[in-house]
Amino acid sequence: MRSVASTVLTLVLFATYLGIGALAHDTHFSLGWVLASTALVWAGPAQIILITTLGSGATVVQAAIAVTVSAIRLFPMVVSVLPMMRTPQTKRRHLVLVTHFIAVTLWVECVRLLPHVPRERRIAFTHGLGIGLCLVCLSATTLGYGLAANLPPLLGAAILLLTPLAFLLSTARNCRQLSDILALVLGLALFPLVSLLHTGVDILISGITAGTIAYGVHWWRERE
Repeated sequence: MRSVASTVLTLVLFATYLGIGALAHDTHFSLGWVLASTALVWAGPAQIILITTLGSGATVVQAAIAVTVSAIRLFPMVVSVLPMMRTPQTKRRHLVLVTHFIAVTLWVECVRLLPHVPRERRIAFTHGLGIGLCLVCLSATTLGYGLAANLPPLLGAAILLLTPLAFLLSTARNCRQLSDILALVLGLALFPLVSLLHTGVDILISGITAGTIAYGVHWWRERE
């Protein structure tokens, strides 16, 4: 629990799941349903996709496909973290819960903290870290759901705004190279212009364009 309290990403998660709780309330899901989805989906973007797709009238199958596609991004994180925990005595069943807990926040913290943890204790450490973060998110979801039910509409909308702001700040915090910063800045700059085209996929177009330009700059710098 000390590791949970020591990372700024816990605050980012708390703000994110405040927004998810408020979003679930505004789309008329029950508190029990959104708490179960927080624990079982365990990925903020995937949970937002699940809530918005089902809330817009999509079928369960369509929502499941959308969530599954969004979860593909987590596969490389799982593959990179699990070898850090294996010992000759480790069995596959020992890694099931660890695999479930590995999302962006836990991956970042595992890369940062696991080298300082004895290998034979890393699975237990990750279990504790994952459960601690999950409890934080369940508490934030409950609080966000309750606040959205009892606050004026303007403040309820402000809580919903916490989710994109949390992801934006988290992305900015993790920018390490020029290409990362360039992709983020260009994406933010291009979106208002692309939205004037009313394509319906404005975020996708601006994101792909900004990412491609940033990659091109990175590739050009590496060749020099």
